[in-house]
Amino acid sequence: MPDRPEQDTKGGFLSELFAPVAGFGVTFATMFRKLETEQYPEEKRPTQPRYHGRHQLNRHPDGLEKCVGCELCAWACPADAILVEGAPNDADGVGRFSPGERYGRVYQINYLRCIFCGLCIEACPTRALTMTNFYELADHSRADLIFTKDQLLAPLQEGMVAPPHPMVAGMDERDYYLGKVTRATPEQEEWVREHDAEPEDGTAPSGDPVEGVDTVAGGRQATRDTTEAVRR
Repeated sequence: MPDRPEQDTKGGFLSELFAPVAGFGVTFATMFRKLETEQYPEEKRPTQPRYHGRHQLNRHPDGLEKCVGCELCAWACPADAILVEGAPNDADGVGRFSPGERYGRVYQINYLRCIFCGLCIEACPTRALTMTNFYELADHSRADLIFTKDQLLAPLQEGMVAPPHPMVAGMDERDYYLGKVTRATPEQEEWVREHDAEPEDGTAPSGDPVEGVDTVAGGRQATRDTTEAVRR
């Protein structure tokens, strides 16, 4: 193989001079740029619309739960962070918790394991499980980072009544998922009053918000003192 010309194998004077510091080029280029410091936690920047934050168990417009206890979210979770135990609906004539044959009697998410990948919400066939904008999940106790159903369940909105109670008269499970139910009927409200059903508004015992404020529309981020709920 012929020898390369000397000019190809040997750089110029300037190349040799700056070779030791060439790796610092990016550092020197950014040293004098204006910094954008975020004053967290006093000022919180809005998250992106599809941010993967804390989970929420959603309800139908009349208050019944969308979760049917199928456990597909638990099977899809790669970190084994979700525990679901289903139970039959309308046991012993106490009313229904969901329009399906079953409902999620036990629902837990271990946020010490959760990697916020979103595979659980993709696996949910009823759109019962979604993710909110809430991200402030740090705590002083490991046990407090295992969220139970009462912490994950969406609060009752206007037009809803707390389950258990019957489905809307003349409607079946398919009608619920087609959006034909818009609010609780007077018959459902009367049934709840007569049976004195215990409310399940999804408020965590610690006072934490079940759902974060929609930071895209409202321009602010939920904190542990946030109590209002926003439909997503």
